[in-house]
Amino acid sequence: MRVLVKGAGVAGLTSAFELAARGAAVTVVEARRCLGGNASWMAGGMLAPWCERESAEQPVLDLGRDAADWWDAVLPGHVTRAGTLVVAMPRDAGELDRFASRTSGYGWVDEDEIALLEPDLAGRFRRGLFFPGEAHLDPRRAMAALQEKLAGSGVEFHFGVDAKDMAGFEREIDCTGMAAGDERLRGVRGEMLILHAPDILLSRPVRLLHPRFPLYLAPRANHHFMVGATMVESLSTGPVTVRSMMELLNAAYSVHPAFGEAAIVETGVGIRPAFPDNLPRVERKGRTVAINGLYRHGFLLAPAMAQRAADLVFGSDKPAELADETDCQRRSA
Repeated sequence: MRVLVKGAGVAGLTSAFELAARGAAVTVVEARRCLGGNASWMAGGMLAPWCERESAEQPVLDLGRDAADWWDAVLPGHVTRAGTLVVAMPRDAGELDRFASRTSGYGWVDEDEIALLEPDLAGRFRRGLFFPGEAHLDPRRAMAALQEKLAGSGVEFHFGVDAKDMAGFEREIDCTGMAAGDERLRGVRGEMLILHAPDILLSRPVRLLHPRFPLYLAPRANHHFMVGATMVESLSTGPVTVRSMMELLNAAYSVHPAFGEAAIVETGVGIRPAFPDNLPRVERKGRTVAINGLYRHGFLLAPAMAQRAADLVFGSDKPAELADETDCQRRSA
């Protein structure tokens, strides 16, 4: 079976893998001239289903709990299984209790235990939450490695090409996000920074709770850190705003004052597609299967969405929206 995958973000790449693994002849077409530059490229790469449950519905946890295993199996060495540390400044200590009441899979840690987990944070926070089952990866390295692996296995890639110019395929997978033109979608703007802080070492993502702008720091290679991400109901792709820059930098500085000496390596903006309920959907219409609405959970939910799409392509499941409560409950049982 010849299948065209439209879009080379995380949904498109994971779908291409699942389809190729089941024997399909896969071609990926991307309107951009190269890999990257989309919302997936700006992601934090946190595989944190229990933390995300704080603001997301149960299906996000159910569908995302196996994501780290999927990425680890497909791209060995790219996943760091060091958990997630959640902290708050003393004046915001109540935010930790609120966060804990909405999540599971954590243990309370005191000042000494925080210092054992992250020595550079010794004496900075009195207590926190540690989610040992969570993981993270570098989205850009993962996307590049997955694309290379797919190309090496025979998947064709066409960049800078309009999908309308491609023909002769029995099935299509639409992973184009906001570009799909689905009127049900809204854009959620996420702004992020990448900082280089040679004097700081963190082993895992650190989430700083704040009643107005809870943010996170995700470690990357060579003392680089991704700081993100805002959630603004907007389709604007313009530069990072002054307000967002201040909030992101203030959050980093609150975690450790040495971030005040860090270099701002990059600023970025991604528009994340979301349905009204913030849950993803995999839908079939004719010979096209559409994956959309991954919102802020791209790397966490893409493997499950890709598997669902492959099921529909090969006829092993019924067409349904994953946002449907009955279907979600059935899958998580």
